[in-house]
Amino acid sequence: MDIWDLRAFVAVVEDGGLSAAARRLHISQPSLSQTMQALEKHLDVQLLTRSSAGVTPTPAGMTLLAEARAVIARYDQAMAAMAKYSSEVGRSLRIGVPLELPPQPLSGALASLATAFPLTVVEIRHLSSAKQIEALNAGELDVGLVRERPLGDHLDVTTVLEEPLGVLLAVEDAEAFSDGAVRLDRLSGLQWLGFPREGSPAWYDELTAVLRSHGVQPGPATSYTQDLLPEVKVATVSSGGRFALAPAGRFEPLPDSVRWLPLAGRPLVRRTWVAWPASSRRRDIAHLVAALEDVRQ
Repeated sequence: MDIWDLRAFVAVVEDGGLSAAARRLHISQPSLSQTMQALEKHLDVQLLTRSSAGVTPTPAGMTLLAEARAVIARYDQAMAAMAKYSSEVGRSLRIGVPLELPPQPLSGALASLATAFPLTVVEIRHLSSAKQIEALNAGELDVGLVRERPLGDHLDVTTVLEEPLGVLLAVEDAEAFSDGAVRLDRLSGLQWLGFPREGSPAWYDELTAVLRSHGVQPGPATSYTQDLLPEVKVATVSSGGRFALAPAGRFEPLPDSVRWLPLAGRPLVRRTWVAWPASSRRRDIAHLVAALEDVRQ
């Protein structure tokens, strides 16, 4: 049991349910439910009564609530008092983030990091995967969230996100797929709204190889001059004759002129890895990585 477990328990009781508390803590509901179950198992006592209306604390839960609030207040007071003596005051944690990264898993992991390491100052840098790997190798980035797995043993890497891709189509183009799922080979008459190869070469090569194997011919790698912002991508698709690839719900709410449809057989899965220097001994990086893995579960 640690301070994060106590904060999570207090949030669940104060919000009266797991869903509301999970939103408050920026973590998934299953992850929060597992935390509560683990806490009850650790203490060998039932803390919460669960019902369709939410959760309420048992008498034991009420006792823990009072104690947890006192511990959290004392912990925060101690951290504030010690901050002026710490050599890590304002220590920066430089994190690379790619375009179109969904709020989870990063937001939940950052919330956990802020609780465990309140002195760490997070600096977010929006970079392509290739630029992130270059910055990690040069010591200009501490953690990278990348769309292709870096090679070599100088970086430690683990997968944190897997997103099956679907397709964004103009309404008039989507009408051709009445069965609700799109086979890749049926997109051969449309132009793929792609991204520059230099931003993520391995992912670009994997994606375009799958498209070609289904008869879809991407344009030349040099024809994609920049990563498009989500709003621009949706607006471009809405004019018809083009398609873009995206996970479910990524661009919600969509305008009436655009539809998202799943790809039959899930032929394309976009993966995101977290990468950091293998030589690192920073505990805040280790905590962030562990939190990213927990959010994924």
